[in-house]
Amino acid sequence: MTEQEALHQRFNKVWRNLPGWGSLAAVNHTSVGRRFMLTGAIFFLIGGLLALLIRMQLALPAQEFLNPDVYSQVFTMHGTVMMFLFAIPILEGAAIYLIPKMIGARDLIFPRLGALGYYCYLFGGIIVISSLLLGMAPSSGWFMYTPLSSTEFSPGPGSDFWLLGITFVEISSVSAGIELVVAILRSRTPGMTLSKMPIFCWYILVTALMIVFGFPPLILASILLELERAAGMPFFDVAAGGDPVLWQHLFWLFGHPEVYIIFLPAAGIVSTILPVFTGRPLVGYRWVVMAVILTGFISFGLWAHHMFTVGIPQLAQAFFSMASMLVAIPTAIQVFAWLATLWAGRVVYSLPMLWVFGFLFVFVLGGLTGVMLAMVPFNWQVHDTHFVVAHLHYVLVGGMLFPLIGGLYYWLPHFSGRMPSERLGRWGFGLVFVGFNATFFLMHLTGLLGMPRRVDTYETGLGWDWLNLLSSVGSFVIAMGVAIIIIDVLLHFRFGRKAGNNPWKADTLEWTTGTPPTMYNFASLPEIKSRHPLWDNPELLQSIPAGEHGLTQIEHGRRETFGTDAITGKLKEVMLLPTNSWLPLLVASSLAVVCISLLTRSYLAAVVITIVAAIFLFRWSWENGGHPLAAPLGDKEPVEAPLQSRTLDGSGLWGMVITLLADGALFLALLFGWLYLWAVAPNWTLPDESLVSLPVMAWSGAFLTFATWWYCRAVKQLKAGDDTGLQTRFWVVTAAGAIHLVLLVGVTLDSPLAITELAHDAVLLVMLMFLIFHSSISVIATALQALRVRYGYVSKELPYEPVVLQPLWLFSLATFWCSVASFLLLPIAWGAA
Repeated sequence: MTEQEALHQRFNKVWRNLPGWGSLAAVNHTSVGRRFMLTGAIFFLIGGLLALLIRMQLALPAQEFLNPDVYSQVFTMHGTVMMFLFAIPILEGAAIYLIPKMIGARDLIFPRLGALGYYCYLFGGIIVISSLLLGMAPSSGWFMYTPLSSTEFSPGPGSDFWLLGITFVEISSVSAGIELVVAILRSRTPGMTLSKMPIFCWYILVTALMIVFGFPPLILASILLELERAAGMPFFDVAAGGDPVLWQHLFWLFGHPEVYIIFLPAAGIVSTILPVFTGRPLVGYRWVVMAVILTGFISFGLWAHHMFTVGIPQLAQAFFSMASMLVAIPTAIQVFAWLATLWAGRVVYSLPMLWVFGFLFVFVLGGLTGVMLAMVPFNWQVHDTHFVVAHLHYVLVGGMLFPLIGGLYYWLPHFSGRMPSERLGRWGFGLVFVGFNATFFLMHLTGLLGMPRRVDTYETGLGWDWLNLLSSVGSFVIAMGVAIIIIDVLLHFRFGRKAGNNPWKADTLEWTTGTPPTMYNFASLPEIKSRHPLWDNPELLQSIPAGEHGLTQIEHGRRETFGTDAITGKLKEVMLLPTNSWLPLLVASSLAVVCISLLTRSYLAAVVITIVAAIFLFRWSWENGGHPLAAPLGDKEPVEAPLQSRTLDGSGLWGMVITLLADGALFLALLFGWLYLWAVAPNWTLPDESLVSLPVMAWSGAFLTFATWWYCRAVKQLKAGDDTGLQTRFWVVTAAGAIHLVLLVGVTLDSPLAITELAHDAVLLVMLMFLIFHSSISVIATALQALRVRYGYVSKELPYEPVVLQPLWLFSLATFWCSVASFLLLPIAWGAA
């Protein structure tokens, strides 16, 4: 056995997954990413079958293939599966699989969080799909507009399946977004500055941040609608002071950024593939980065262009129309950079490039119709027609599916170690490309001829017959192309020729991990000095597996990777990564049972299982930071840099801050809903005096302020290298926080809130429960910190954890006083004025 083989054997012993059923405990990003992508592909096939049922129903006029109720269920589930269970999860899976390999890391920073995200996605998807199998699928549309999705018009459990299942899936998406942001910023290999990152990493970084800010409004909307359906809290009931249009605002606050959340990773694939097959760097790298950031920023100001016909003010229509056209500028920058790269390079017309060319054609057409829809008068004419359906599919399906399949063929040798069939691949591309345009281009014409969307049939003689028939034929041509691609992928695992290392002569680090890759990615972590490391230093293909770079010690049995500065890429610490764990599966399973209990209205069981899930989560947190299982002390410390548990700026702090950004987005969405109902809802009423005792709230806030101040003093002392009396300080904080919590719960129980009669009172209760939830976590976590000081897991030598918890106390304090000012004091001041 050679020295290199012995090194890899030692790494495999530490990084391998457990055999058999034990593989369910795997947390390695390669395993988790594969599972995301495979599950997403299965959901894609389910969504595709539902699409074929829709096209069969619309192929001829007056069809009775599907009755109206079944058609509505199929239509709703097709959109739900494609938007929530396929598009975002499969792109997140690709990012989870690729990002550590591209940035020179051995794993993502929070591996157990990634595994939890997958199981939440899997179980949430199963809950949603089971509604279809049980004949109880939602029929209100994948957008679940109220009041159509409310109890009055959707009395069955269909909407509940959607709300609980999709919320479960959204938890998965947000967790993946947090994980990817922190990994990209803090675990790049030394020397990889932000300006040297692969362009794909920039796309994923912006996308992940958009997920962090964009998904919480939908999570809040789903919670509010489920509370309305299950507990009668009238957030969207006009008679009780609510407004159904509030749902549309919250939905599209998520929904329009989601369009770019889907598009940007796909565009990142294009920007990665083009340089490889043109043999030159991407033209305008910095311009493309700026365009991606600008796209992410502008996308949050476009949501109301989906609502031009609901009666929003003309000034708002003008603003959102202008913003909708403005987003074409950063998109055009990217398109011109791609065209310039093609022009300047020598193009190799390989299989991945076919899909790139198909994408460019389809996406430009979708962009042109998007500019048309941004004009309010035109939008009024075609808003509820098949023209919008065609635009949606050109932008989302064409803009995402074509690059995704191109990326599949590009990274398939990396995944399997074998090359796909050029012949089968070209047949698959041809059928999908022709079928796609035959299906959706003709929908522009039926839309312009007046065919409404979301209808299950139509009369003959309207001029739509032959267009719909050809469109339906095109959908089956797409299905044939997809079938050939699936056959090609399956056959290549057995019959494909060996790929070897870096078969495409690519420039990024993932091709140094082996084909297929090892579970630990890199036997040694190199220092990067170029944006194109494999072009500028091809020897990395041999020197990295040979262990000629950093962090090659593995005898201690720890999973480690480098932690670097977010901007400069300078080495700061060695991050210790968790090994195989059953906790993510146990937590996700518990939460799934909670969802099922809520569906069956078994609320006592839901409370009990929630407590069980909390126990698993706190057990999870107990084995973190300075715990011996997480950061054993001894003489086997890394020589390159200290373990992050010995530092004050580790990944946990970054993870907490990004998590609180998502939490803050949810709070701001709640505040937006409060102010919107106050300003717009015709029956919104404010009481003459506050329903919540202001003196008790003031005392509660005083204790919270003291607890936060005292905690910050304890952290400041710890940062100064003094842990004297640290345990006592934490117990004081716990006691003050507990008093605050008791007062807050008491004032909530004593408040005369008519939560089933007035939307005003229902929103107040949600606000109070938000505050109680965060204060409870802060108090319990601080009590655990006091215990961990006693056990020696927190000290001046191990200062990592208290710094992580500090932002949570500050967030709880800020949201408390903001809530008092906005929800309690502002109405009183308004009434007095």
